[in-house]
Amino acid sequence: MTTMTNASVREFKMPDVGEGLTEAEILKWYVQPGDTVTDGQVVCEVETAKAAVELPIPYDGVVRALHFPEGTTVDVGTSIIAVEVAGGAAPAAGAPAAETEPASAPQEPQEPKAEGSGRQPVLVGYGVATSATRRRPRKAAPEASAGQAAVSVQAELNGRTPAPEPVAEPAAARQRPLAKPPVRKLAKDLGIDLATVIPTGPDGIITREDVHAAVSATQAPEPEVQTPAPAPAAPAAAPAPVSYDTAREIRIPVKGVRKATAAAMVGSAFTAPHVTEFVTVDVTRTMKLVEELKEDKEFSGLRVNPLLLIAKALLVAIRRNPEINASWDEAAQEIVVKHYVNLGIAAATPRGLIVPNIKDAHAKTLPQLAESLGELVSTAREGKTSPSAMQGGTVTITNVGVFGVDTGTPILNPGESAILAVGAIKPQPWVHKGKVKPRQVTTLALSFDHRLVDGELGSKVLADVAAILEQPKRLITWA
Repeated sequence: MTTMTNASVREFKMPDVGEGLTEAEILKWYVQPGDTVTDGQVVCEVETAKAAVELPIPYDGVVRALHFPEGTTVDVGTSIIAVEVAGGAAPAAGAPAAETEPASAPQEPQEPKAEGSGRQPVLVGYGVATSATRRRPRKAAPEASAGQAAVSVQAELNGRTPAPEPVAEPAAARQRPLAKPPVRKLAKDLGIDLATVIPTGPDGIITREDVHAAVSATQAPEPEVQTPAPAPAAPAAAPAPVSYDTAREIRIPVKGVRKATAAAMVGSAFTAPHVTEFVTVDVTRTMKLVEELKEDKEFSGLRVNPLLLIAKALLVAIRRNPEINASWDEAAQEIVVKHYVNLGIAAATPRGLIVPNIKDAHAKTLPQLAESLGELVSTAREGKTSPSAMQGGTVTITNVGVFGVDTGTPILNPGESAILAVGAIKPQPWVHKGKVKPRQVTTLALSFDHRLVDGELGSKVLADVAAILEQPKRLITWA
């Protein structure tokens, strides 16, 4: 155990990592009591109602206690970890910490170590230090001298003097595998140790595909080896068949994104009077245009798919019917018509359904809209969507067609006036130019708040979207 003179215990509290959040769930601890931590080192990963976030500790010391196990939901402001700090040094500025220290040990406030430390400010404290994570030694290893030298050199590059350690672990044991939070959660759910996964991503980052490959490797049959036949043995009893009677119910805690989504949907469904209208439309010409745009040099490297043209069609329909882009102000008893469109795109992620939005989508060209859609989807799948990206939406699109569903009756996002559901696009018999032919057909559903959108306005918007998708040249003539 590391001995510290004139030491004090700092209590690191659960911070508000979003905007006005009240709680977060501890997904994973990266340290244990007795481990040495450094300023900026990530000690745990937490999940809020909006995002998964890694929390760095804002000071150096030795972990004395973890106050909550993994899977616990903790209120913001509650202490989650106790760290013994040498010399009674104060934590970095702005760090939410409490202390237990004799009154005779005065403290000298320190400036935060942001400038020149090689770390950037994040939501809590400062970003992860570039030095490797150091933990208490377990066993002496032949590589100890080289490992300690590597830590010393790296620490000097970072402008810090490393804390003395009697024995250091090999570098491979000290360095935490590089992976994004959703990938870490996937590995945890599948029972895969990230230290055993071979990374293929840039800069040695472990991807979702790497985790699935590791699963496949563990399930692959071992190569057959020719061995002498063993003596006959009594036949083993056949395993009992799996029965639902052994586990008739499974209880899933409602927390994180699912909890926030449930509260929002209940509030929306029982506050705004919903009306949903449907239209089935021939989108064969739109699908041909998608293929043409994929070959266009202006769209090289961009995500081009039917959703791009559907989004553009909705934006044009909103421009022609601006009253649809509004919200209901209950306190002021006013309808607020917005002259900008923050276009929400419902995205299914490993953490649940989220709806980030493209800010000022109305002002973007088609290539710019394609770029924004691509960034939005990639960020959502990686679990990196920020809370601000999910705020301020005005109108939303939900693409249920990717699941093979024909259509649905979507519920409005709170504060929005309309949401467009897009069904599966598939070949169907259709009357085209007086003859029945196979055409690419889909069904659109528009739900709207009947307090501020009447049937006429909702019908016009839905009809405009359908007309554009049937004849995409209207994107030019109507825009």
